[in-house]
Amino acid sequence: MRVIDLINNSGKTLFSFELLPPLRGHNINSIYKTTDPLMEYNPSFINVTYHQEEVVYKKRENGLLEKKTIRKRPGTVAISAAIKYKYPSVEVVPHLICGGFTKEETEYALIDFHYLGIDNILALRGDAPKNQRTFIPEKNGHPYANTLVAQITDMNHGKYLDDELLNTFNTNFCVGVAGYPEKHIESPNQAYDLKFLKCKIDAGAEYIITQMFFDNKKYFDFVDACRHVGITVPIIPGLKPICTMKEINILPQIFNIDIPENLVKEVLKCKTNEEVFKTGVEWGIAQSKELMQRGVPVLHYFTVGISENIRQIAKAVF
Repeated sequence: MRVIDLINNSGKTLFSFELLPPLRGHNINSIYKTTDPLMEYNPSFINVTYHQEEVVYKKRENGLLEKKTIRKRPGTVAISAAIKYKYPSVEVVPHLICGGFTKEETEYALIDFHYLGIDNILALRGDAPKNQRTFIPEKNGHPYANTLVAQITDMNHGKYLDDELLNTFNTNFCVGVAGYPEKHIESPNQAYDLKFLKCKIDAGAEYIITQMFFDNKKYFDFVDACRHVGITVPIIPGLKPICTMKEINILPQIFNIDIPENLVKEVLKCKTNEEVFKTGVEWGIAQSKELMQRGVPVLHYFTVGISENIRQIAKAVF
C-alpha cells in the first residue's frame, strides 16, 4: 500500500522508522537485528537509506593520483527486497537520490523497484560526498529533488525517457520528500527553503518527512509556515534520540539543527554514555507523546543502526 493511503486510511498516529544499510562485508542479519525488536509495535513502513558512492585518490608509484570509486554500503534495492519479503505486512520506502545517478540510471532503479512490487519512494537530492564542498550532479543527472520527483511522476503516467519505447507501463509510486524545520543548511533563509519545498510538492510529492529536531515548537512552526505557503500534504516528524555525549556537538554540525538548552543540561549531568542513552529515551518519549497528542500522521524514527532506544520509546508511546 502507498504511504499516503496508509495515512489517509488511519485514524491514529502511525509508527515508522528508517534503516541504515550495513557496511560492506556485513550480511542482511545485521539489518534484521535492528528491525526484529521493533516489529512488535506494528510499523506501517520502513525507510531504507541510500548513500552515494565516495571517491578517493590514491597515489601511484609514479607520483600521479589515481581516482578510485568506493561504495561503503550495499545496494538499497537488494535490502529493500529482503525487508519486503521478510516482513510482508510492512511497506518498504527506499530512498532514491540525485547524487551519483544519471536520469537513465534513475529510470532503471525505478523499474527494479516496480518489478519488486515496491510502490513507495523517498526522493532526495542527497548530500555532497565528503571530498566535495558543494553538491555536483552527474552529467545528465538531476540537480535538485524536484526534477527527480517530476521524473517519477512522469513514469506514473507512463512517460519514459525514450519517447519511442514500446510496451511501457504506468508505475504507481507514492513519493515522499524531505523538509527542514530549521531550514536546509544551504538555504539562506526559511522562506527560500519553503519555496523549493513547494516545488517538490508541485512536482508530485505526496508527503514530507522532516529532518530530525529536538524542540517540538520547531516542528509546529514549520507546519504552520508550510500551510501558509500552500503546502497541504501530510508532514511527518522525523525523530532521533540522543545516544552519546558527543552527539550534542556532532549533530548540530552535521544536520544544522539546534539542541534545546534543557536537553543539553540533562546530557551534561550524565557521567556515562549509558546515562546519556537513558536521557535520550526519556526526552524522546516526552517529545513523541506531545506530537501524538497534536495528531501528527506518523512518528518516524531514525535508527542509525541502533534500535533499542526506539524500542523503548515505542513501548511507552504506542
